[in-house]
Amino acid sequence: MNSLKNLQINIVMLALTLLFVIILIFPLCSLLVKAFLSSSGSFVGLENYMKYFATPALSASIGNTIYVSTVSAVFGTLFGFLYAYGLARTNIMGKKIFQYIALIPLFLPTVVHGLGLVYLFGKQGIFTTWGIDIGLYGSTGIILSEIIYTFPQAFLMFLITLKYADGRLYEVAETMGCNSLKKFMHITLPSIKYTVINSLFVCFTLAFTDFGAPKVLGGSYNVLATDIYKQVAGQFNMNMGAVVSTLLLLPAIISFVVNHIIARKSVETISSKASSLRLKVNKYRDNIFMAFCTLISICILGLVLVLCIGAFSKYYPYDLSFTWQNFIFNKSTGGWQSYINSIQMSILTAFVGTIFVFVYAYIIERGQCLKLFKQAGKLLSCLPLALPGMVIGLGFIFFFNNKLNPLNIVYGTVWILVLANVLHFYAVPFVTATSALKKLDREYENVAQSLTIPLWKTFIKVIMPLSLPAILEIFMYYFVNSMVTVSAVVFLYSAQFKIASIAITHMEEAGDIAQAAAMSILILCINIIVRIGYEFSINIIKKRNVSGGF
Repeated sequence: MNSLKNLQINIVMLALTLLFVIILIFPLCSLLVKAFLSSSGSFVGLENYMKYFATPALSASIGNTIYVSTVSAVFGTLFGFLYAYGLARTNIMGKKIFQYIALIPLFLPTVVHGLGLVYLFGKQGIFTTWGIDIGLYGSTGIILSEIIYTFPQAFLMFLITLKYADGRLYEVAETMGCNSLKKFMHITLPSIKYTVINSLFVCFTLAFTDFGAPKVLGGSYNVLATDIYKQVAGQFNMNMGAVVSTLLLLPAIISFVVNHIIARKSVETISSKASSLRLKVNKYRDNIFMAFCTLISICILGLVLVLCIGAFSKYYPYDLSFTWQNFIFNKSTGGWQSYINSIQMSILTAFVGTIFVFVYAYIIERGQCLKLFKQAGKLLSCLPLALPGMVIGLGFIFFFNNKLNPLNIVYGTVWILVLANVLHFYAVPFVTATSALKKLDREYENVAQSLTIPLWKTFIKVIMPLSLPAILEIFMYYFVNSMVTVSAVVFLYSAQFKIASIAITHMEEAGDIAQAAAMSILILCINIIVRIGYEFSINIIKKRNVSGGF
């Protein structure tokens, strides 16, 4: 009986692994092969790379990308740390509100961050009309937009690290006469050093591979992401697009390796004897961080406010009278259907992604399958972390847009967008799932096995209810990110199935900034609704757990 169960688990694991290989390894190999071929399909070796680096306008993009990514990573990390420190290590009021405000940029496509800056600092921007011209278009605008994009990512990393601290270390330091600066330098900084390094690499990679902000604010300032778009969508030069994509992979791979090393080195646990950190009254400190957090919050809310002004104004900035006209979208750029399509795609992605991730993570963590399958599963689950969205999208084109490929039937449909999103955002949900499963006692399966209860029934009746918070978090994560993604789907959508984030880029290209702002507000609203639904569900689950409902 056990051998039959093990065989079934191995079959399921093999099927899931093969599916993973098909959507991950095959497209990536197709992309890498394309970089070494000519447009006619003949092997040319490194000729495409030599051609790329011999073109000054193209090769300059590498230096530009490194510059804006480095500056964005430094400031994104710095602001993220200070904001998280204010929420975790001070007595300021309204911490929950500040935390929710910090997450707002995650609910908007990066294209929209650029649009908000255009309303503020563009040629007809609010601050520009007041005489404050920062020269938005070019490196300045891209850096500002990328800081907005990377700030929430850094903030979340630091918030988790700073919340878990052993108060005894600070108490001992205080009894030894150490002042606040010494405690910060010798206790706080060493405890977050790996988070700092990880944040810098993560923020650098996010800025390096982002397409939305450079698309809106880049102007003639080329970066690698816009180079790929111009080569593929503008010149239909797929081979050169593949070359640039491989360059886009380099920082992501480095970041992946660094993240893996840090994860191994920073395995620190809080002792059971640890005491929580008691925050002392310090009005000077609290006032400084209250001012800083308020300033950052005003900047984020200001970005949303100007989008609302643009969306509900007749003709910004000349006629600010209220109108709904901007929500009557042009069908040429996608119309309301693109918004409905985005919701449909995001729901499908959330369902498919959540089921695939949780089942795969469960078998890897707790299934009695071959060790080889488990090792292969863990390796495959790490790789998406190192793949930028545009690389995934281009790889999918080369692999699925092939008449000899029986899977060609998904090309041009919503399902290729779903597969791209499931793969693109896979890494975080997988970590969430495995973390939740590791907390569950293995005795559940042992008892079920002794009572000859089928594994699938144990999984549905016991494991899933106990892991419901993690499942809901994965669902919410997939939905929100699928609504805002641009880079992963910019090459994959069809004329019959446009989505909202792509519609915004087309509206911006056509000069319909007000309609782009209106669509942005709609995306923000649906993502906030989903987030509120998630929080509401989690509170219900917690109350049921306390009352013994589960």
